[in-house]
Amino acid sequence: MRSVRPQTAGGSRGRAVAALILLALGTATAVLSAFESFPTNVGAALLLLLAAILAFDGAIRRGTRRSLELAAAAGSALVSALLVLGTIDLIADLATIVLWGGGIWLARSAFAAGASLTPATPPAAAVMFWNPKSGDGKALTAGLAEEAQARAIKPIELRRDDDLRQLVLTEIAAGADALAAAGGDGTQAIVAAIAAEYDLPFACIPAGTRNHFALDLGVDRDDVVGALDAFVNGGEKRVDLGEVNGQVFVNNVSLGIYAEAVQRDDYRGAKLRTLLDMAPEVAGPGGSGLELEWVGGGDQPNEDAVAILISNNRYRVGRLLSSGTRPSIEDGLLGVTVFEPTAPGPRDRVLRRPWREWTTREIELAAPGPVAAGIDGEATMLVPPIRFRIRPKALRVRIAGHHPGVSPSATLPDRLIDLPPALWSAARGRR
Repeated sequence: MRSVRPQTAGGSRGRAVAALILLALGTATAVLSAFESFPTNVGAALLLLLAAILAFDGAIRRGTRRSLELAAAAGSALVSALLVLGTIDLIADLATIVLWGGGIWLARSAFAAGASLTPATPPAAAVMFWNPKSGDGKALTAGLAEEAQARAIKPIELRRDDDLRQLVLTEIAAGADALAAAGGDGTQAIVAAIAAEYDLPFACIPAGTRNHFALDLGVDRDDVVGALDAFVNGGEKRVDLGEVNGQVFVNNVSLGIYAEAVQRDDYRGAKLRTLLDMAPEVAGPGGSGLELEWVGGGDQPNEDAVAILISNNRYRVGRLLSSGTRPSIEDGLLGVTVFEPTAPGPRDRVLRRPWREWTTREIELAAPGPVAAGIDGEATMLVPPIRFRIRPKALRVRIAGHHPGVSPSATLPDRLIDLPPALWSAARGRR
């Protein structure tokens, strides 16, 4: 069984105390600055909010209106910055930012954790499949193949026309008793799926560009070579896998704006421009939207959805603390996030987040035709009905003994408002 353990008590308590002090000082300087600079700072904040609204609306428009709104957004943001820079309390504003930033950094450090992994016997015939082009050649730069051989791990380089699944199956037939993948999350998913199918231990080597799976597993993304020690001195835990229409994913499946954009040939070379071009087609007035209906999870469909993210366990979305990470990949639940410009909610709630989220073990989506999707960042088309399910504890993961073995957000409070009381408890030695 896997358990999460905090850092040493003394270190955690000291960081928690320091974080509380910095956050309190930052709040005090912010309050004093607001009173001293009223109404300048209030005006700057309102202009910044206006800039965000104009930028969002401009992104889903076309033609002259888009140009005008984006220009107005840039102008509002510039005036907001000039108002803040032009006040005599600039030093106080900068002090607030530094104090809050330092407080949140120390808070994250105070809640840092490691995993107590199950001891594991090193495999006798481990094989690593590595992509020399992933992560701008990260594996080549690190000399990953040579480092693997030094640890008695057989490296197999992936080439453009290789059938990765067939390569893995061939190695298993030849006696491989452990599998590792060094590449992007798409590569990780293929090898992990086969490892789960044959109940073999799997090691995630962070040689891709962003390495989201590695991050949430607790693999140090800056230690590519050290991740190989998962098969030398590593421990083991079991994590979940997601599945859509029989295909395994380790991170998420996206439907909507991003999924439509990654289908285009020019996406890799101009990601932002492609996304901006797609936004009016999907989210703008008269846009296609997502013609999807779903059952599962106890929620209702909405015609205004412009994107749906279904993930292998729940992501933190839109949070200041470790946003974009999953506190766990072991909860046995899919995370469902539906993005919509006019999310349903109380009429008197002027500022409400433009998405809904919930968790479920399975969900089925219906559509009038094939749906563009991004599965772990790889473009594909899904034929409805689109069935998602979670596969609890399907994958045996090995993690190096000197790596955390747990997500950076595993012990962090879910909401920013919960941070001060959690820090207070940590400062008193209570976790």
